[in-house]
Amino acid sequence: MIRQLHGMQIAPTAGRPRLSVEGVSAGYGGASIVQDVSLDVPDGALTVLVGPNGCGKSTLLKAMARVLPVSAGRVLLDGEPVHATPTRDVARRLALLPQGPVAPEGLRVRELVAQGRFPHQSLLRQWSREDARTVEGAMAAADVAQFADRPVSDLSGGQRQRCWIAMVLAQETEVILLDEPTTFLDLKVQIDLMTLLRRIARDEGRTLVVVLHELNVAAAFADLLVMMKDGRIASQGPVGQAFTAEALADVFGLEASVLTDPESGRPVCVPRVARGLPLAAQ
Repeated sequence: MIRQLHGMQIAPTAGRPRLSVEGVSAGYGGASIVQDVSLDVPDGALTVLVGPNGCGKSTLLKAMARVLPVSAGRVLLDGEPVHATPTRDVARRLALLPQGPVAPEGLRVRELVAQGRFPHQSLLRQWSREDARTVEGAMAAADVAQFADRPVSDLSGGQRQRCWIAMVLAQETEVILLDEPTTFLDLKVQIDLMTLLRRIARDEGRTLVVVLHELNVAAAFADLLVMMKDGRIASQGPVGQAFTAEALADVFGLEASVLTDPESGRPVCVPRVARGLPLAAQ
């Protein structure tokens, strides 16, 4: 099916996802962090990358977003090599929210969200009513419209993160990549944010790739779970298949039981208490 997106007709290659990684290696200063990784990202779904610190999750995400060059392989966006595609064309189809973004001092929420419209501006296309409507809609979707005229710096961590998510929503791309959007947030705020991201994927049909640290949060929300170890994919698949005690032991060196949540049917990781460790006083 051909979809109309920002005035461009995008026809994904038959039988292929919008975003795929083929034998990619990438790193910094000549040192490879990601090595020979291949991954088909399912359309209209929430894909979650997990793994130990330094395993290559963020490096892979940056390579997928064209922020980092690849030393081997290629990343395909709508069948086109993303690193050979002009930056503005990529930005109209793929949005990246990096880890720990910081807004300039005094920038108000509406101004931040409006930055998501920059890829669609040009000498021939200036700010329009459509842009304004898109910004308002993105703020409403991320539940930050009530903060529109407040400085971003005045908000709580969870509220600020929703503002950044509103910005990438305003970019109106089919593919959204987010690097650890829940870091340093309380568990309730993490759940609220992941619920928002899952709704964006399922209700709006957008393709999301999210790097996470919290294993149980990843298991609760991922459609496709990808576990990375030493720059390679160690395990991937639907959560029920990929999230196993054996995979957790291999990837994280974690001894844990994996139980099934009776309400959601999703797996839950329960670390095994060290032998001899006394229980808390009753």
